[in-house]
Amino acid sequence: MTLDNGKEFTGHQQLTDKLGTEVYFADPNATWQRGLNERMNGLPRQLFPKGTDFSLSSHNELARVKRLLNRRPRKRPRLQDSRRTLP
Repeated sequence: MTLDNGKEFTGHQQLTDKLGTEVYFADPNATWQRGLNERMNGLPRQLFPKGTDFSLSSHNELARVKRLLNRRPRKRPRLQDSRRTLP
């Protein structure tokens, strides 16, 4: 997971521990890294408005949104979704 350098991510270690994933930060002067980060962070906002209380969302609803976002075609390679590009 790649995060921006904002103060909202000071608790990244708890996120890493809970999800069992690596957390990376965008380089300070690499605007292309943050642009993609902001684009990917904005996609869930198309489905959930800011301020949404996710504790009121069902596991099935969140799983459905996760599938939609993960299966969204990417520009590269060849407009394939992650199921086709990852082993």
